[in-house]
Amino acid sequence: MTRTHPPEGAPTDDDEAITRSLAGDLDAYEVLVARYSAIAHRTAALLGAGEEAEDVVQEAFVKAFRHLSGFRRDAAFKPWLLRIVANETHTATRARGRRTELALRAGAEPERFPDDPEGVAIATDRRTRLLGLVRALPERERQAVVCRYFLQLTEAETAEILGWPLGSVKSRTFRGLARLREEVGDGLA
Repeated sequence: MTRTHPPEGAPTDDDEAITRSLAGDLDAYEVLVARYSAIAHRTAALLGAGEEAEDVVQEAFVKAFRHLSGFRRDAAFKPWLLRIVANETHTATRARGRRTELALRAGAEPERFPDDPEGVAIATDRRTRLLGLVRALPERERQAVVCRYFLQLTEAETAEILGWPLGSVKSRTFRGLARLREEVGDGLA
């Protein structure tokens, strides 16, 4: 049976879950894992983990648990966790010695035209070409664009997750979008 809400007595917010986790309540940490697994997987996949996304996310949650005592309680948990995911993804892709294909399964479904097969084909082709262009961006521009537009994070969250100054997030996002506009032109219209 799938749970639609937390079990009786489960922590209702991140702060309570962290407090209880630090006191040894593994069920409380499980609430955090359940709450942030989907975005952690999307982050790992979009930042280049590819087929290793599951391993990256699992390692990130283990590291987060191990270092939970060092978590600044005045900060938000999600950006802190996603920074760990981003670091683990970088480590995994660097260890492979090559850039991996992005496994873009961010949950964004292509436009659907159920009664129009031609419309489905066109929408799928546009999406495929756009994702190919995003994959071809220089790594830092790709990371900024993925965080801002695929993961829908704020500039501040993106800066925290990637460990960059806010100005770097802004400039790399701007450059990435400019490259995409240049490459796309009227090609995806």
